[in-house]
Parts: sequence; C-alpha cells; structure tokens
Amino acid sequence: MKDIDVNAKYGLPNEVKFCRRCVMSNQRPNIIFDEHGVCSACHYVDYKKNIDWQTREDELIELLDKHRSKDGSFDCVVPSSGGKDSAYVAHELKDKYGMHPLTVTWAPLVYTDIGWKNIQAFNHSGFDIIMGMAKGDVSKRLCKDATIEMGDPFQPFIYGQVLFPIKIAAKFGINLIFSGENAQAEYGGKKETWDKKGLDVEEYDKVWFSKLPYNSWLEKGYSQNDLEMLIDKNILEYDTKGIKRYFYGYFKSWSNHENYYYAKKHTGFIPNPERTEGTYTRYSSIDDEIDPFHHWFGLIKFGVGRCTANAAREVREGYRERHEAAALVQRYDTEFPSKSFPAFLDYTGLSEDEFWKIADSWRNKKIWIKDGNDWKLKYQVS
Repeated sequence: MKDIDVNAKYGLPNEVKFCRRCVMSNQRPNIIFDEHGVCSACHYVDYKKNIDWQTREDELIELLDKHRSKDGSFDCVVPSSGGKDSAYVAHELKDKYGMHPLTVTWAPLVYTDIGWKNIQAFNHSGFDIIMGMAKGDVSKRLCKDATIEMGDPFQPFIYGQVLFPIKIAAKFGINLIFSGENAQAEYGGKKETWDKKGLDVEEYDKVWFSKLPYNSWLEKGYSQNDLEMLIDKNILEYDTKGIKRYFYGYFKSWSNHENYYYAKKHTGFIPNPERTEGTYTRYSSIDDEIDPFHHWFGLIKFGVGRCTANAAREVREGYRERHEAAALVQRYDTEFPSKSFPAFLDYTGLSEDEFWKIADSWRNKKIWIKDGNDWKLKYQVS
C-alpha cells in the first residue's frame, strides 16, 4: 500500500516543537505556536479569563427567552451521547434555564458496556432521546473505507453526529441546536475562531469532515439510499430555514473536567472502572469501541495521542503541572488499544495484516523510526 505524505496533506511544520506551557505538539493540525513557543490553545485560556461571562450568560438567556416553549413542547435540540459534556449542556438548559431539550443521539459504531449504561442513566435522569443508526452493513463498509482513505475509522460516526441532529430539528420544527465546546478555539485554532458562536453548514466540511464532504462518498460507490441517514440533500437549506447551531462553550466557560463532576452528580454518569488505553483518564470518550482508533491514528499521523490531548487540557485548566503531564504522555501516549482491537477488526472486516499495512501507509515517517520490528517516536515532550 502506497505511503501517504501526511506532512503535505495536512500542511505540518517541518520542525517538531512542544508547547512550553502545556504538552501539545505543533504537529497537531491547525494549532499555532507564537514566537515564545506557546500554543494557541493556551493563549485561548488566557483570553477566556478576560471574557465577561455574565454578559455572555445574559446573551444566552435572551436567546433562550426567544425560543422557550410555553406548553412544554421541545424547544431546542442537544446532540447527546450520554457522555459528560452533552449531559452537562442538556441538564443545565433544562434545570437552570427552564428549556425543554430534545436530545439526539447518533449511536456509536460499537457500543461499549459503559457507554450503554451512561446513555440509559442519562435517559432515566429525565431526558427524551431520539437515536439514529445508519444501516449496519453500510456503516461497517464506510468505517473500513474511511480507515483506508482518511486514516480515521471514526469519520462515519462524525458525519452522523454532526448531521443527524439537524435533520431531527427540522422534522420537529425546532430552530435551536446546542453543541458543546468550540473545538477550534479550545484546542488550538486561529484567533479569529475564538469568538465564534457556532458553525455555519458551509464550514462543516473543513472543520468536522476533514475536507472530505459527506456527499463525496456518492462518488466512491455509495448510493443515496446507502447514506440516507447521513446525507440530506437539503442540508444547505437549513440555515435559511432558521435553524441555528450554537456552541454552549461560547456562553459558558468550558471545562471537560468540571463537566465530568456535573454529569456525575446530575445525570448518573459513571466513568470506566479502569483507565482508557492510551491515556490515564477514565471518563473521556468511552462510548465506542472504535473511538480508540480515531485517537491512535492521530498518534501515528501527528505524534499526538489521546494522553497528550487529555494531559494538555488538564494543564491549561490548572488541574495538573506540566512536568506531571509530560510524564503521563511519555508513559501512556503510544500505548496501542489492544483491548478494542478484536472488536475493531470484527467490525471493519480487516485482517491484522491488512490493518497494519493501512496503518503503516498513514504513519508519518518524519516523526517515527523503525527499531527492529517496532516503531518508535523520534520526538516526545520532555
């Protein structure tokens, strides 16, 4: 299988550097380092300290007052997996602001036991849920093809996670959708993204779909019927219909750590009984057996694994010192998700040999070196 030029494809810097304040690498796509070696995600944390959050909340209340139903009917949609972040958003909208959210779940490709328990607990805490599932055979095929063509087996889930809530909002006549954080700002985008209230549909391809539009699969042998749950030919008309999608993190100072404690208290969210492979945490992205390979492919393409992402966030939020985070990254970041590997192979229909050929085609040789039969990172945060 032909190697992919990851550096050219994503426009990565030639020299590998690590943020002097957190542990993030400049190989993460779209992140920006200043002349002092500090990443844009860290600068956004500084920026948030000067935001007038009371004014932002007043803006939120004014928005909600325009949409709140008087008869208890659904007045907003919250895309929700039952995870900590969406549980926080949905519960606060309902409990603090008197809204009537309809939560919409795009089902994980392969549910974990803990993921299923958490979505049930969330439902039992007082939320209606509509769950979408694409045809199973199509999802499996698309997962395999996305692994080969994008180096990201999780992309089929991302399409549904982003698009399905809009379809449901349109069917119920709901014009207000709340997603969680603005990832472009929180995790390292350009300064001009920091004050975004939401994303227009036209931006989805670039920000969420890795520049591979959902309808591009129609040119790769998939039919409209295959992708009916994912693709809506009227998607670009939703903005003109008045449906708006907002980042809840624009109105409230976002903290993954605090969201965990909030969801644990209010919606019965429980973490994994053991840490997630590739990191030290037990509460982040634990719904899907395929998800670990989304992070692992990020590791082989960019040298940025799940532990780096988790540890960098905790340093920025003030929950961990940088030297602690660096030690955790060195210990866990390159760990292969072996526990989920059988489920991944079974779901995609790939053999182990096929998997490793695909993986090695996406492996960024600038940052990896072969040591006997093993691959090792040339650069790690110190």
